[in-house]
Amino acid sequence: MSARRTAGVIAGVVTAGAVAAAVTVFNLPDAESGSNSGTTGTGVTNTADIAKETLIDRESHDGTLGHGATVTLGSKGGGTVTWLPAVGATVSRGKALYKLDNKPVVLLYGSLPAYRMLRSGMKGADVRQFEKNLWALGYRGFTVDDKYTASTAAAVKDWQDDLGLSETGTVDTSQIWYAPTAVRVDSVSSENGASVQPGVEILKYTGTALVATVDLTMDAQRLAVQGAAVRIEMPDGRTVPGKIVKVGTTVQKGQGDEPDTTLIEVTIAFAGAPKGLDDAAVTVDFTAGERRDVLTVPVAALLALAEGGYGVQVVDGATTKIVAVRTGLFAGGKVEISGDGLAAGMKVGMPL
Repeated sequence: MSARRTAGVIAGVVTAGAVAAAVTVFNLPDAESGSNSGTTGTGVTNTADIAKETLIDRESHDGTLGHGATVTLGSKGGGTVTWLPAVGATVSRGKALYKLDNKPVVLLYGSLPAYRMLRSGMKGADVRQFEKNLWALGYRGFTVDDKYTASTAAAVKDWQDDLGLSETGTVDTSQIWYAPTAVRVDSVSSENGASVQPGVEILKYTGTALVATVDLTMDAQRLAVQGAAVRIEMPDGRTVPGKIVKVGTTVQKGQGDEPDTTLIEVTIAFAGAPKGLDDAAVTVDFTAGERRDVLTVPVAALLALAEGGYGVQVVDGATTKIVAVRTGLFAGGKVEISGDGLAAGMKVGMPL
């Protein structure tokens, strides 16, 4: 993974080392080494304006387009595999993920895994989750709540009949599989005719939406903020807005005797994804810092004061004075400053 810095007031990063580079090229007049040291006629010809603006510190990292992390689907029952989906196929609610002994294992939406058989008289969050799916699939005659009633069982029988299953009115864990949304088949691990036992891997799937993924090193952890806005530079040169939707960790195996490296895996959602760009390389611009409506000057205008800290040489016509400043965010060759008497529109001396 590589990273690069971008320039510009509204995009880029200037490191603290840039300050040292700036102040070494501009020597303070001997009589003006202190702050607010009065006026002089030094005849400064190079000046820059103190501006009031928004500074945004952006940091760019390489990423890839894809469908996000894969999830492994293991068989909930034992039997013979009689049907498998094609790699790349999309499976939505109510559709079969695969078939075992010619019976479909159906995808439903939810975050709670199927962990027990559902039947009349049962209560719980898993009942409500299942009933929401049954209702969304068009089955009626029951109330969506946390109670599995005889009415629920009757609707289940109708559902099972439509699937070609035995009309038991109960729901076994081997019949269903929950995922948050529709899924995309990433790879198939089994084959038709294979005899499988519970727990054997059948396939792997991802989400259906194209996302950008970036692996950050630990020293860039501050950038991995869930919900933060980013910009994605597409392979065709377009830039689209994105949002960090997931932050996790992954381990990169070391080569030879090198130790393993822990990376922060950032998943970014965005709209308007181009087609046919799976595994394409992109650049993601993260916002490392932002300061709105602050006074700024070029970094090169900073002066190293003898007593410590920094100042700027304020130019007013033919006279100048040194004003001590407090620095804030550095971005795009500019720096946020504050100090007594400073205002937008004032001019400051620059290196000749």
